[in-house]
Amino acid sequence: MPPTSPADVLRRLDALHDHLPAGVVVHAADGRIVSANRLAQELLGRSEAQLLGVDPSKSDWGVVRTDGSAMAPEEFPGNVVLRTGKKLSGLVAGIAGPGPMRWLLCNAYPECDDTGAVQQVVVCFTDCTALKDTQESLEKSEERLRLVLKGSTDAPWDWDLVSGEVYYSERWWNMLGYCSGEGVDDTGAWRRLLHPDDDAMIGDYLKDLLPSPRESYSLEFRLRHHEGHYVPVLSRGFVLRDEAGKALRISGVNTDLTERKQTERRIYELAYFDHLTGLPNRRFLIEELDHVLARARRSGHYSALLYLDLDNFKLLNDTMGHDLGDMLLRQASRRLRFTVRQSDQLARLGGDEFIVVLEDLGASPRGAAAETDRVVAKILSALNQPFQLDSLLFKSTASIGITLFDGKGTDIETLLKQADLAMYRAKADGRNTARFFDPSMQDAADRRAAFEAAMRDGLSLGQFRLFCQPQFDSHGRLVGAEALVRWQRDGHGMIGPDHFIGFAEESGLIRPLGEHILIESCRALARWQRDPTLGRLTLAVNVSVHQLRDPDFPAAVAAILDATGARAERLCLELTESVFAESMHEITQRMHDLRTQGVSFSLDDFGTGYSSLAYLKSFPLAALKIDRSFVRDVGIDPDSVPIIEAIIALARKLKLEIVAEGVEQEAQRNFLIRGGCSSMQGFLLGPPLPMDEFEHLYSAAGVGHA
Repeated sequence: MPPTSPADVLRRLDALHDHLPAGVVVHAADGRIVSANRLAQELLGRSEAQLLGVDPSKSDWGVVRTDGSAMAPEEFPGNVVLRTGKKLSGLVAGIAGPGPMRWLLCNAYPECDDTGAVQQVVVCFTDCTALKDTQESLEKSEERLRLVLKGSTDAPWDWDLVSGEVYYSERWWNMLGYCSGEGVDDTGAWRRLLHPDDDAMIGDYLKDLLPSPRESYSLEFRLRHHEGHYVPVLSRGFVLRDEAGKALRISGVNTDLTERKQTERRIYELAYFDHLTGLPNRRFLIEELDHVLARARRSGHYSALLYLDLDNFKLLNDTMGHDLGDMLLRQASRRLRFTVRQSDQLARLGGDEFIVVLEDLGASPRGAAAETDRVVAKILSALNQPFQLDSLLFKSTASIGITLFDGKGTDIETLLKQADLAMYRAKADGRNTARFFDPSMQDAADRRAAFEAAMRDGLSLGQFRLFCQPQFDSHGRLVGAEALVRWQRDGHGMIGPDHFIGFAEESGLIRPLGEHILIESCRALARWQRDPTLGRLTLAVNVSVHQLRDPDFPAAVAAILDATGARAERLCLELTESVFAESMHEITQRMHDLRTQGVSFSLDDFGTGYSSLAYLKSFPLAALKIDRSFVRDVGIDPDSVPIIEAIIALARKLKLEIVAEGVEQEAQRNFLIRGGCSSMQGFLLGPPLPMDEFEHLYSAAGVGHA
């Protein structure tokens, strides 16, 4: 074999150099690159021609540290070795190029002469970009997990089922009021802290979970707090299993459910309990009555439903304020709690209405009624005792309606209606008493329903007709009129307002009826504008307090005036003193809104209500109307004269007009004229007439006079 020449050796060394699995760059003593293998050129992104003879310290190479900041030239691996004379291992640097960042793991070695001076430096490096990316991803994941756990209220824990070791995080202990384990941090700590009632449940759960193939779990239990109370927690996590499915460890987090449980309880209380008295509300009662009916059917025993209403509660609320009314309701509910049995149901329907349900009263209706009477007597006695409402000692009573049931052939709504009817019978019979439901009450309710249907039909068929009664001044001049309504009901003739206005207010029909009257009145005013006599009149229209409660009432009046073309200054709305029992601010604001439109107000039946004088200055009134009861008694009851004189004097002081109604005798008229009454109406002066007859009689072409 021929000897190997030096040139061959060099060629083989160059080939080996180019095929090394690492980039190799050789720096001369002055830092310039004197050699770079093929992989080095590839990793650095430069050709051999671009590398040889270059001093990296003086080039524009973008070399960065692991944190992404620019690396100074003196930190380059070759420069470090040239400066220190020592080898460098494990330096990670990034090379920025036109493409993605490339990370290199570098090692550098010095080659020295016999005197120990560095002649050149060999720098070897491998591509660790994938490793660096994995490291960064892992660091980000760890940081993300750390932040999640830091911002979370959850408490991690881990149980090694093989070794039995249990890990409790610091937050796990904090959740239970401990700074750390504080001497109780051992494998069995979590089991000892379990609520006694939950221990068996946990044992059964683990017996089912561990042998199963399930990989997750979730359950609620309670752990004892350092202060002694128990904390409700939700534990959720993962079960690690081997290839055979055997459970090796359980890892999870505990969530403190205290706030959620409190919120759930609060939501439940808001949904099912009355916030003022703390009693169950109507919704709770309805759901519970389903169970009561079912129990009654199974047992065959009678139960009783008591519908209780406090007498004169509205009067207290209106005269003394809602604060005292609320105080009465709270005290009444406490007395009811102490009076009924623990097994009885007690609820507040709303307002001053309460329901009591008595169960298991026996199999005989007579015996059940007797037992109910005994309970009712106790309730009435308890509520008859005076109530201390701040400094006021208030005497109250109650009216109670009773219906018996055995759960067969009945439903909840029927029971409530029956007891409600019986309660109204108790009120009608003098209050402070109780009445049992009987079929005659249902007949009365049916008649009311039929009457309401007839009124609705009457409104749609135009059976409610407008009448008008003239008003004259002291000189006998026609100055105004009052619009009155009559019902031309089929088969019943003409029905006066006393027979349907009260019912309309109770049933809610007063609003459509009042709107109908107001529209027809404004249509009449629009027609009157074309007549010299009628065009000067003011038309008074009665308005119910139910209409004034509607926040849209002023806008509705404006729309009617606009649609009919009637002049607002010729329209006077008459109110009764029941308006004083309403929300003063809201009613007054609506009256002022109407007053700005030009509409005036008159207070009807003045002197028959209560607290009138205290409120007169608050309302934008134009006139007071003396009730017919005072006018009727002139010449009969001496007390009527000073009352009328006082009303007239008050009106003058307040600069209000005075209208007297019910003038039926000449002596009454003369007395009112002498007293200074502004205007009058009554059968002596002119009876109410259908609108068309009134217009014909009192128009400029008519012959009507006082």
